[in-house]
Amino acid sequence: MKRENTGARRVERTRAKQGAPDGLVIVDKPAGFTSHDVVAKMRGMARTRRVGHAGTLDPMATGVLVLGIERATKLLGHLALTEKEYVGTIRLGQTSVTDDAEGEITASKAAHGLDRAAIDAGVATLSGEIMQVPSKVSAIKIDGKRSYARVRKGEDVEIPARPVTVSSFVVYSAEETEAADGTPVTDLLVSVECSSGTYIRALARDLGEALGVGGHLTALRRTRVGPYKLDRARTLEQLQESVDDGTGGGLPVMPIGEAAAAAFPRWDVTVDQARLLTNGVRIPMPRFDEAAGRPAAAFAPDGTFLALLENQGGRAKSLAVFAP
Repeated sequence: MKRENTGARRVERTRAKQGAPDGLVIVDKPAGFTSHDVVAKMRGMARTRRVGHAGTLDPMATGVLVLGIERATKLLGHLALTEKEYVGTIRLGQTSVTDDAEGEITASKAAHGLDRAAIDAGVATLSGEIMQVPSKVSAIKIDGKRSYARVRKGEDVEIPARPVTVSSFVVYSAEETEAADGTPVTDLLVSVECSSGTYIRALARDLGEALGVGGHLTALRRTRVGPYKLDRARTLEQLQESVDDGTGGGLPVMPIGEAAAAAFPRWDVTVDQARLLTNGVRIPMPRFDEAAGRPAAAFAPDGTFLALLENQGGRAKSLAVFAP
């Protein structure tokens, strides 16, 4: 076993020397794939195990999944905290054990003839800064164990409410239809802009509960993570074609500097400041109004991305250093 591990490390070092791509890849995740499935696919394409993602998507959901390769993995934890945007379908009239279409339907109630004003009022109560109870079948840890794992074992899980921000919750249409079991239901086409950690299926559940008919999420597509939108995303098939086409283009990655400049306030420093920063010196740092508590990206005069920094008492504290 020890010899096999040594061999695996040797292969990994060889691949690194061959130049694994270094940056972000914006993936249009397909339905039925977990975020870990997509990471596994990307490890094969990029020929490195150093791949991570900036926030999961449920298997049912599709859309923007931000992956980091090699040094860009150091950006991911900070990118995961940015605002996200979704479009989806909420079915009123049925509840499910998972609050989405993947779970067993647990209750049904006729939901035709709903008053649009009542729907809009329910949406309004779920907008702004709210306290949300995540789905019991989620990856949140309760006493060190994933909530979904506890539910699968038959445990009665209670997840405490937590603050989230729903900056926009819009209903575009309401269509009366029938569920597979014949229940009269109403499907809402919605869009949501929200903070990290917001569960869209919990919004569906809570809206249905407020209207007295129950609800769950039947479709979800993430269209934005921070500044990264669907127009930059590529399907796994498209990414594999780029790797296989033999023209030398290889895997299309967004360079780290470009990714950082898009996601964080930019601080262009002098040569002397760059030297001090890369040596770990906490130099005076300006405050960026648009940062809102987020890090800033420092760039050298030649455009080299140096580091992610936070303002701590007026001085720059390095969160991640990227200077060569």
